Amino acid sequence: MKRRIERVELRRIGLPLVAPFRTSFGSQTERDILLVRVELASDDGDLVEGWGECTALSEPSYSPEYVDGAQHVIEHHLLPRLFAAGPIEAADVGPTLSHMHGHPMAKAALEMAVLDAQLRANNQSFAEFLGAENTRIPVGVSVGIHDTIDDLLSTVQGYVDDGYVRIKLKIEPGSDIEHVAAVRDLIGANKPLQVDANTAYRRTDGSHLRRLDDYDLLLIEQPLPEEDIIGHARLADEVETPICLDESLVSAAGTADAIELGACEIANIKPGRVGGYLEAVRIHDLCVSKGVPVWCGGMLETGIGRAANAGLAALPGFTLPGDISASTRFYSQDIVTDPITIDDGHVTVPTTPGLGFEIDTTFLDSVTTGTEVIESD
Repeated sequence: MKRRIERVELRRIGLPLVAPFRTSFGSQTERDILLVRVELASDDGDLVEGWGECTALSEPSYSPEYVDGAQHVIEHHLLPRLFAAGPIEAADVGPTLSHMHGHPMAKAALEMAVLDAQLRANNQSFAEFLGAENTRIPVGVSVGIHDTIDDLLSTVQGYVDDGYVRIKLKIEPGSDIEHVAAVRDLIGANKPLQVDANTAYRRTDGSHLRRLDDYDLLLIEQPLPEEDIIGHARLADEVETPICLDESLVSAAGTADAIELGACEIANIKPGRVGGYLEAVRIHDLCVSKGVPVWCGGMLETGIGRAANAGLAALPGFTLPGDISASTRFYSQDIVTDPITIDDGHVTVPTTPGLGFEIDTTFLDSVTTGTEVIESD
């Protein structure tokens, strides 16, 4: 049953990270997060709410989107079109907003909130909606760049002790080969290890990156700028380690082109980056049909996004451990009552109606920095 969007709440929250998280595009110590809460009404007036989370960062560093801009475009351009569309369901959000160029993270947050409400109204879990059969999924952890190798090894050892089945290291020129070598020596030959460059290298760095082949990595993630698909294809011929794309993949159509060109041997799927969970499923299905392994990336989400990511990663094509770490990896307290935890390196896929979380309203209110309510005419 399609429902009308009656009311939308745009809520900003501030959450400090338990430790600084450094990548090649900067260091974060706290998150300014935009949440979207929608109220959908049926023809008989029954209301159901749903929550979405925008993964845009405070600055346009990872992508052109940033949180202030996402809130502006939602309020002034996206919501008026959704209000005007009348009764909708999650599958209608993308097509309704397709004439608005870009802003996938803003669109994804709206689709996510509508999908959560839709699933709650239907008493259906996200995993059931997707037809996912896995009930537990293996997970890895993303480790930021450290100033010293000793500090890096201490951090990695802690995550190994926590039981994560895969380690991912953020790298950049000057913090790569020696760091990887030291971590490989620490964790041993059998522990899955991969690296993420966040576009920090250039086409001329092929011979340097080829040195990583010595450390039996699962993949090298996004070594070159996002627009350099040809460069990634050439790099894939230069190195033995599989090339994985992240920032370059923004749609199923673009992913298909990257695969055809030989630039994408493994795909990192981030729902916010591609415009929502439904497009993420389409990319998953495409990759399965092409024999390309996929895994679910993370954007330092709260328990809202982590629960949804766990449901997505339960699909069969997600054959590599994703970045769905425990909430405590980044936050001392989460905004949900049932934060993601790991057990023996695995996360249990949520089975409750909706995307798989319940809001801790008391804590949420305590970290809220601003709220704006928009109602349909």
